[in-house]
Amino acid sequence: MIASVSGRVAAVSPDGAVVEVGGIGLAVQCTPGTIARLQVGESARLSTSLIVREDSLTLYGFADDDERQLFELLQTANGVGPRLAQAVLAIHPPREVRRAVSTADVKSLMQVPGIGKKGAERLILELRDRLGVTTSDTQLDGPGLPAGLGPVTPVAPWRNQLTTALIGLGWSGKEAETALGALEPVAEEQQAAGGVEIAVLLRQAIQLLGRS
Repeated sequence: MIASVSGRVAAVSPDGAVVEVGGIGLAVQCTPGTIARLQVGESARLSTSLIVREDSLTLYGFADDDERQLFELLQTANGVGPRLAQAVLAIHPPREVRRAVSTADVKSLMQVPGIGKKGAERLILELRDRLGVTTSDTQLDGPGLPAGLGPVTPVAPWRNQLTTALIGLGWSGKEAETALGALEPVAEEQQAAGGVEIAVLLRQAIQLLGRS
């Protein structure tokens, strides 16, 4: 199993990145929050999970080991494959996933594309006793991140970062601007509390645009 990769980011796309390791470019599938942190030409370290199929080898990348472990645990539930497990983590950070499961918050789980009411109830039933509690704050803009995934907030204003991420994920500039306008009060609250959390805003923007 490939547990992690470290190297220069050679390319970034809407659904992943290419990380050069020992002269080999490894394609890694990532959530939007992780993708938004990676910059071409800079070094990065990602925790990874290799999914082996008869016709493919797919490497999934995560901000830290906790996120990767949750990705793998989600797949032990009936009907949950790697793409759906990744979709869960694209919408909710690990701490929120654990909270939703432990408190039987069906509505929060239903925010994930591909999970209906029955699917959310099944996740809760099958994983409630196995998810445990959050061991660390896994939000991507917090302290204590793996080397190569440091905070990006100082690099550019939050509006520029969020616009770039959303356009890179396939939305138009107008759609991105609509989402930014809706999230501006949230960003202002975050700023007053100590700093804008780009990954959190990106998840909320994706939810807003996905419903429109």
